[in-house]
Amino acid sequence: MLPDGTDIRWNSADGLDLYAKSYGPEDARLTVLCIHGLTRNHQDFEPMIAALPRHHRYLAVDVRGRGRSAYDPEPDNYQPKVYARDMLGLLDTLGVRKAALIGTSMGGLISLLMIRSAPARVAGIVLNDVGPVVEKAGLSRIASYAGKVAPVSDWESAAAAVKTLQGAAFPDMPEARWMDFARRTYKQLPNGEVVLAYDPAIARSLGKVKPGALTNFVMWRMFAATRKAPLLIVRGGTSDILSGATAREMVRRHPDASLATVARVGHAPILDEPEAVSAISDFLNRLETAA
Repeated sequence: MLPDGTDIRWNSADGLDLYAKSYGPEDARLTVLCIHGLTRNHQDFEPMIAALPRHHRYLAVDVRGRGRSAYDPEPDNYQPKVYARDMLGLLDTLGVRKAALIGTSMGGLISLLMIRSAPARVAGIVLNDVGPVVEKAGLSRIASYAGKVAPVSDWESAAAAVKTLQGAAFPDMPEARWMDFARRTYKQLPNGEVVLAYDPAIARSLGKVKPGALTNFVMWRMFAATRKAPLLIVRGGTSDILSGATAREMVRRHPDASLATVARVGHAPILDEPEAVSAISDFLNRLETAA
């Protein structure tokens, strides 16, 4: 069961109203900042938080342009460097000196930027199905729907749309859970309309991603910053974003890294799967002990 949460609002450096939700004791020894993927929001982490130890504090955020955070009038601000600055601003607002990071997909890239710019603020990182090499097939798949999903008429059609887009990644998903997935992905407006819970303009950033040798070189250099903290990599066993070879190379290049693979799941694990829960629980408890 998901513990009760507390709403948090803060302003970004450029004055945007942003949202996060806090779960668990504010005086916990370990604070865990949870950063979602491109088209998701803080609710993406509700199944994970419900399954993890209750004695940690979890901060699940809505990156600008998603969920309950304000949409940015300047779409060029929808980029990881800006998001990373927003996340550090949240920690500053709450007086959190150091936090563990759990980043899914885009959230993982934000985590890399955070540890590179402020290594003393990061206790450890969980990268959920993302790494220095982003597979072209997965990137093309995301680009094909981000900001382009057809409108839905109600929650039932929203659940059907989510299943159409994500069914291949979650072949064993029970039918009833697709509605839960939809309610974490869509929102209902005051007039009753059901819409995706993000600004369609966020998709512009995908056009700036140019996979290739130069990008991979830059990303591996960025990944090197994670050597300053313990690292856990969670990979979907059938992921089209993070290959098994890249995940193993990440472990090889890091002095304190481990890999957990979630079988029969693509991009990206929900993180309430038994393999993920076990690995993340052990990892966070270790970081808490070291705090």
